[in-house]
Amino acid sequence: MSQNHWDDPEKQEMDESTQREGSPAAMDRQHAATPHKNSKEWKLIEKMVGALHVEHRRARRWGIFFKLLTFIYLFALLGIYLVGRFLSPETVERGNHVAVIEVSGVIADSADANADVVITSLRRAFSAKNSEAVILRINSPGGSPVQAGYINDEIKRLRALHPEKKAYAVITDIGASGAYYIAVAADEIYADKASLVGSIGVTASSFGFVELMDKVGVERRTMTAGENKGFLDPFQPLKEEDKLFWQTVLDTTHRQFVQQVVEGRGDRLKDDPSLFTGLVWSGEQALELGLIDGLGSTSSVARDIVQNSKLVNYTFRPSPLDRLTDRLSMSIASQLAAQLSARMIPELQ
Repeated sequence: MSQNHWDDPEKQEMDESTQREGSPAAMDRQHAATPHKNSKEWKLIEKMVGALHVEHRRARRWGIFFKLLTFIYLFALLGIYLVGRFLSPETVERGNHVAVIEVSGVIADSADANADVVITSLRRAFSAKNSEAVILRINSPGGSPVQAGYINDEIKRLRALHPEKKAYAVITDIGASGAYYIAVAADEIYADKASLVGSIGVTASSFGFVELMDKVGVERRTMTAGENKGFLDPFQPLKEEDKLFWQTVLDTTHRQFVQQVVEGRGDRLKDDPSLFTGLVWSGEQALELGLIDGLGSTSSVARDIVQNSKLVNYTFRPSPLDRLTDRLSMSIASQLAAQLSARMIPELQ
């Protein structure tokens, strides 16, 4: 058989195609298929490429901006933290002064006036080399007897540890209940003539919804293990034995409160049967009853009693970094609590 490629129609077609592609006509067709720089297609391509390039540069600039902003924010937090540490009462030489600690608002574990904060402030104030005395500036209606008891115990401990430094309690608007529990641990107590002082008593209150539940037609379902686990349930009728038992708890707490007042004030207290009934008095009345030692303010006590008018605030306040960490922790904890509370899990309360 002949091997001449001209005898093979397919090879002949390929050769002809190759010749045609290399021919001037084929080159013209290829040139015509390629967009010219002045053509609409070429301009469209250039426009698209340019837009992509601009968008890329814009995204890159924004990325750099946000990274820079993040670094500035972090360095600012670090700077605030370091400045706060540097300007703290312990690190700044202030000369002889009177340390002031604020006890403001409700006294509770979750409040600003909690035992950890006040005790930390007290320790810093008493241990400071140049503090001549410590003043607790109190403006509180009271709160947790446990938190107040912690603070009371720590004041007495620090007074014994630093006998050369006196502790003064100065009541501004109000120093009642748990706030007065704290004040009686000081060497002396002062208040304004119109301040509210006292309220040496204990209270616990709630509501009863039994009749309301009956009217609405809602049935209360409580599952407990333990005879008294549903003690003082506001949706169940109040049992007389529960009421009597709870009164013994309140009486015990009241007795502890009275004991601390008597120990703190001693012979300065007048023999008045209304002292421990939970009444609250003005500063002027409190002075007559021996609940306070005099009328005055923080400045006047420092100036006239301690004889040093220079005041330095030792109230402990968490740094911005600590507050941010606490908020993040609380957020995570609240999410976990929400997940757990959605399930019926027996609890020890």
